[in-house]
Amino acid sequence: MSPSASLATAKKQTARGRKQDRARVAGGQKYEVGYEAKKTGRSASAVKQAVKKVGNSRKKVERKLGGKGL
Repeated sequence: MSPSASLATAKKQTARGRKQDRARVAGGQKYEVGYEAKKTGRSASAVKQAVKKVGNSRKKVERKLGGKGL
């Protein structure tokens, strides 16, 4: 087996994994916090506080922030 073939199989991600990832907000990831802040019209610090308070579920965070996508 070639090294590139083993790397390709190790990096495979299922559709379920991607869907679960989209359902979460990574409070430590600047781009995710920024995206959620822009989407909800709130500050990045407000998003981080919401993640700490209600957890990393995107639905719960958006509900807490009163986002547009509800």
